[in-house]
Amino acid sequence: MSKLSVQEINRELAQLKGWRVDDGKLFREFRFADFPQAFGFMASVALIAESMNHHPEWFNVYTTVKVWLNSHELDGISAMDVELAKKINLIAGKAT
Repeated sequence: MSKLSVQEINRELAQLKGWRVDDGKLFREFRFADFPQAFGFMASVALIAESMNHHPEWFNVYTTVKVWLNSHELDGISAMDVELAKKINLIAGKAT
């Protein structure tokens, strides 16, 4: 696993609906109809993240879930972060 270049990150962002770079990390905010839906989304993401052994930083208040992804050991964004972001988008699509 290696850190992606700025050009590689920008290329990937063009394919990642809703994601942007925030403080050197991939970031997206999700909003749901209610708290159970937001929490269910987080539970689904947790299972995928655990299977990948790649875990998000996140924050939840009521219907809002904020997610940051980066590879701490690389101090940057890797292909693993992009892969998890894509899977999170799929889960979010099913949740809304």
